[in-house]
Amino acid sequence: MEKSENHYDVIVIGAGAAGLTAGIYLSRARLKTLILEQNMVGGQMVLTHEIANYPGVESISGYGLSSIMKKQALSFGCKIKSGYGIQEMQLEETVKSLVLTNGEQYIADAVILASGGRSRTIGALNEDQFKGSGISYCATCDGDFFTDKEIIVVGGGNSALEEAVSLTKYASKVTIVHQFDHFQAFDYYVEEAKNHPKIDFIMESTIQAYHGTDKLESVELKNLKTGEISTKLIDGVFVFVGYIPNTEFLKDQKVKLNNRQEIVVDSTMQTNIPGVFAAGDANEKKYRQVSIAVGEGTIAALSASQYVHQLNKKL
Repeated sequence: MEKSENHYDVIVIGAGAAGLTAGIYLSRARLKTLILEQNMVGGQMVLTHEIANYPGVESISGYGLSSIMKKQALSFGCKIKSGYGIQEMQLEETVKSLVLTNGEQYIADAVILASGGRSRTIGALNEDQFKGSGISYCATCDGDFFTDKEIIVVGGGNSALEEAVSLTKYASKVTIVHQFDHFQAFDYYVEEAKNHPKIDFIMESTIQAYHGTDKLESVELKNLKTGEISTKLIDGVFVFVGYIPNTEFLKDQKVKLNNRQEIVVDSTMQTNIPGVFAAGDANEKKYRQVSIAVGEGTIAALSASQYVHQLNKKL
């Protein structure tokens, strides 16, 4: 039976790596698919100047990779709508319903949540300007670009210290900048960092401004104890002060989240609500990479496809 114009087999919320991958698989399987994206198509990929560790691709910009994924999805008949958020949503019924901030209404037999997330920033002057041009939030993604260069790592938790040690494989020197006089990390990570010959520390301090022309060249540091301001020449800054999943729009829903507000799924990317799946950086996980998001998007699409087919058999 042909569906009405606003009735889709699957609606995907989010057009990052996971959402676009799901759109490719679903539409290629000839399921009527709509991807909804509040912001720019491509998600966090777009902020990455260069992706050099995506399997099968020697090197490509994040924007370039997302453009290819978008083109693939559209070529198979997937619809993509961006620029509007979700105002209302009903996920618990058999037929899911969504209302956008522009008043448009859509319904679907299944929904894939692929809303992604964002690295927590420190709010320093010019931080947005130098994202991808000296400021990074992912050591695995960008560490190699800073081979034999001096970098700063911001943070004092497990991730910050673990990644600082990891980055010594590339950088000639790593300086950890932390706002307190002690670390919140496990003793093992603290001792490993303190004993590393390439790592220095600037404690009770914060970066209050980034400076440069086409790329980051220096940072302005403030000692929080004395108020002293200093400038440090630097090639790059890695910020590890936490991660925020984009799950605020689920606050009135019954989708299960953990204490970090990440979406809890099983091995098939199924949430606790039948017909609602999730993939990508908003999911509960330790590592966040484009390749992981693509894999989860694939699993979510295959699971949603099976769910829709089984649902149609019952009707």
